[in-house]
Amino acid sequence: MQEGKYNPAAKEFDEVERQHPYSEWARRSMLMGAYAHYKINEYDEAILGAQRFISLHPSNKDVPYAYYLIGLSYYERISDVGRDQKMTENALNSFYELTRRFPASEYSRDARLKIDLTLDHLAGKEMEIGRYYLNRHDYIAAINRFRIVIEKYQTTTHTPEALERLTEAYLALGIKTEAQTAAAILGYNFPGSDWYEDSYALLAGQGLEPVESKDSWISKAWNSVF
Repeated sequence: MQEGKYNPAAKEFDEVERQHPYSEWARRSMLMGAYAHYKINEYDEAILGAQRFISLHPSNKDVPYAYYLIGLSYYERISDVGRDQKMTENALNSFYELTRRFPASEYSRDARLKIDLTLDHLAGKEMEIGRYYLNRHDYIAAINRFRIVIEKYQTTTHTPEALERLTEAYLALGIKTEAQTAAAILGYNFPGSDWYEDSYALLAGQGLEPVESKDSWISKAWNSVF
């Protein structure tokens, strides 16, 4: 493994565990083998090895790393937003588990960064679908997707656009109060963004101004986070 020959290393580590299952070396080989599998993109094998390590040695000092390795094995397989996001969700859940169980771990610090990137990716998927429905004038379906971004992924980079798209969709449906609320929250929190300028122009085109309604689901969802 030190020479970068991860394929034969993985096989040797697996063999140690098979031949000496109750030894100290078997415990160490279990995790080192999982890492070797990860390095040669055998992610499912890496996950199984790390999960087995956690199951058999739950109090071991290397358990945080095992959780981290599981998360990485999913994270490395995240696809673009146009595809199924199961790996993204698995990575997110794995990193959440690591940070919940071992918040002070050195691996948790990196996991938190990857959580932010993963959330942004999932929000991007919702935005892509929402734009698709919006372009087809299926406004209710579009709103439902943009709503997910506001309720679940509010701290991501996609939030300003989601608020603008909500303004656009609600105006198209004639639901002016919700459109004004989306624009008002967008203007208050992202006043210099192009998305706010677009929202303001959409409202002005109908003689309206951004005004927040406290009864709006948008206002309630926003205030529940901030």
